[in-house]
Amino acid sequence: MTTTMKHALRSTWTWLAEPTLMRRSVASVLVAFVVVWAVLLGYNFVNYKHTITRDPGLLKYGDAVLDSLVSVTDPAHAATAVAATDHWTNIRRRQIGLLPGVQMHELLDAASGQRMFASPGLQNVAVPPATPRAEPFIEEAALQGRSFRIYTGRNARWVLRVFETKRTDSNFLQYNGRALLPYLLLASPFVLLAVWLSVRHGLRPLQQLASRIAQRGQDDLQSVGFNARHRELKPLEQSLDHLFAQLRQKVDRERAFVQDAAHEIRTPLAVITAQAHVMARSPSEEERTQAQAHLEQAIARTSHLAQQLLDLAALDDAQRPAPRDLDVAQWLRGALAQAAPQAIARQIELSLDAPDTLPARLDQPAFESIAHNLIDNALRYTPHGGNVAVALRREGAALQLSVQDDGPGIPASEHQRVFERFYRGAGHAASGSGLGLAIVRQAVLRMGGQVQIGLGVNGKGVGFFVSIPLPPSA
Repeated sequence: MTTTMKHALRSTWTWLAEPTLMRRSVASVLVAFVVVWAVLLGYNFVNYKHTITRDPGLLKYGDAVLDSLVSVTDPAHAATAVAATDHWTNIRRRQIGLLPGVQMHELLDAASGQRMFASPGLQNVAVPPATPRAEPFIEEAALQGRSFRIYTGRNARWVLRVFETKRTDSNFLQYNGRALLPYLLLASPFVLLAVWLSVRHGLRPLQQLASRIAQRGQDDLQSVGFNARHRELKPLEQSLDHLFAQLRQKVDRERAFVQDAAHEIRTPLAVITAQAHVMARSPSEEERTQAQAHLEQAIARTSHLAQQLLDLAALDDAQRPAPRDLDVAQWLRGALAQAAPQAIARQIELSLDAPDTLPARLDQPAFESIAHNLIDNALRYTPHGGNVAVALRREGAALQLSVQDDGPGIPASEHQRVFERFYRGAGHAASGSGLGLAIVRQAVLRMGGQVQIGLGVNGKGVGFFVSIPLPPSA
């Protein structure tokens, strides 16, 4: 087999193996045909069983033959009539081909019980004795390993018995199953053609929508503008428009973020450049010392900003770390111990209200970002001699963390904007990047919680109240 032929076979197999809506629809129709065939066969079988239970056909046939013998008194004539009926009936059974086996007849003299006629199949067979009743009846018996349904009826002169081979359920199902197939096969091309045309026509608007999206530029995030007329396509168009709107907002936020980050980094870098120049050129020891202090401050600010940018990037990452077991109370005491030198330097009273131990299973990096930034934000904006109160508790299935201070506070008009990136309110002298509260909000959202702004210590300043849901096992 040549390489070209192998490639052609592989391509054909790939095309055949690829799922398509058209093929799925056709397969569904074929399955529906099988279901219809099974339902019709079952319906016929139920009717057949009901008919066999009442058996009006055999009963009516036997009554009719017996009634035709009422006026016949001569045994020879009666035997001839039954023989003719036997012969004609079996010819018709073979022509129709609906019922299995043969139908056999037996005619007895009512007075003596002597057999006047018997079908060839009954002449050398031991048949059960006839026990006529006042009314015709049907019974079942086995003759030479086969089951028969036997009609027995009598009049003043004759006793008639009709032996009919009992049709098995499997025989009925096989015959009717084959009988139904031609009708389904005849109808299937027309139904499949209609389904194919319907699916092809129905998919055309979807293909047009896909073509319009494929022709868009890589930076085109505007609405699709397809104006779908079909009810089924409207949710898809609306979802695409919503997705493009979200992407536009994300791109705008990232563009603004990059610009703001560049601006924020440029300021301390300019300070670093200027102070490095002073240190290198100034002959005054005092100026060089001051320049070194300013340089270290600018480097610290740049390092803090870079760390906050890294924290935001980590929180925006879709890959979240697995939750870990953590004693939140013990960890928070360690975080406050690290912040204690800064509080002592500014004579700020830093307090903690928390249980001795509080185990929880949570996203530890996100929780650390929340606590560190709220504590740092409170210490940064609380004036000398102020108070910062941190509280931790568990209420039901949620972890509650609050950080309050008695500083200048935040006006109500700025409560929503303080969570924006690089936003810094007016009216205070504290330096900062404006990223701390943005990191807090992003971390809280990643943990599925919420953060609210309220009053600070003793009704002064500002307080941030964080609620984080915990898994049931925590």
